[in-house]
Amino acid sequence: MNTEPTKPAQEEEEDSRVRQIVDLGSSVVTNDHGTVHCLTVIGQIEGHGQAPSGTKTTKYEHVLPLLASIEESQEVDGLLVLLHTMGGDVEAGLAMAEMIAGMTKPTVTLVLGGGHSIGIPLAVAGKVTLMAPSASMTIHPIRMSGLMIAAPQTYHYFERLQDRITRFVAAHSHITEERFRQLMLSSGDMANDVGSIVYGEEAVAEGLMDRVGTLSDALNALYRQMEQ
Repeated sequence: MNTEPTKPAQEEEEDSRVRQIVDLGSSVVTNDHGTVHCLTVIGQIEGHGQAPSGTKTTKYEHVLPLLASIEESQEVDGLLVLLHTMGGDVEAGLAMAEMIAGMTKPTVTLVLGGGHSIGIPLAVAGKVTLMAPSASMTIHPIRMSGLMIAAPQTYHYFERLQDRITRFVAAHSHITEERFRQLMLSSGDMANDVGSIVYGEEAVAEGLMDRVGTLSDALNALYRQMEQ
């Protein structure tokens, strides 16, 4: 009896993989080490509101259930998160970071290009965190666009939300809350704003990321976790 998949079945499986990459920016690969799910977080992290037309986005309503399914899957052995994001919706990004940080499966995050703004909590959420030498992070206070009610309660809400981000970053990296706030409020690094821009080696020296590395380094770190 022939148990090999028929050609239409093979083509359907390949089409499904392509659709997953196109729709969710993720792929699943099995090799001698096990099964790795690779998830990309790119462009702007989209929250409750839609991003402007033409903007590349990562939609949190796609990512959250995907992360939950990866955690529950008996077939997936580890998660690799590739980051190249400008930031975006603060609460959506923080929710995604909490999901990754709360996973029991091996997780590695790799910042490529940029992991700016709310992308920083995502970058530090993995059990092992790496950053490409040429990648950068922009650390700045919370910003808001559009209509804002100029009342003390609004500023108090911003301050509490900022504290949530600072505590999360400090809890999942080796930087202190005090130092992270200093970088966030620095006035000597950005021409028209307060904040800091740090690159690969600087991010490691500050304790934000574990080490500088490339894709192969990230995969090796994930394989080591999977073997333990």
